[in-house]
Amino acid sequence: MLERQRRKNTTAVTFVLPGGDPPGPVSVVGTFNGWQPGAHVLQARSDGTRAVTVALPAKATHAFRYLAAGDYWFNDAGADGQDGPNSRLNT
Repeated sequence: MLERQRRKNTTAVTFVLPGGDPPGPVSVVGTFNGWQPGAHVLQARSDGTRAVTVALPAKATHAFRYLAAGDYWFNDAGADGQDGPNSRLNT
């Protein structure tokens, strides 16, 4: 799930997943962080989910995926669409 908060020149995007599915650490990787695993690791929230917020340039398109333990890559069903094998996000 994606949560967005528009600001003047950026959009704060919060990437949200259930607390334990998939198990272990999960990162969001994409064009906005050079596809670098571990750059944006989702952290536990009090409501039982886990999330990370990334400030992205407004009016742009980004490709991203999640990377879980065991080299498990997966997409976000709530994304704005698909960009090849990746999820697509429009800010």
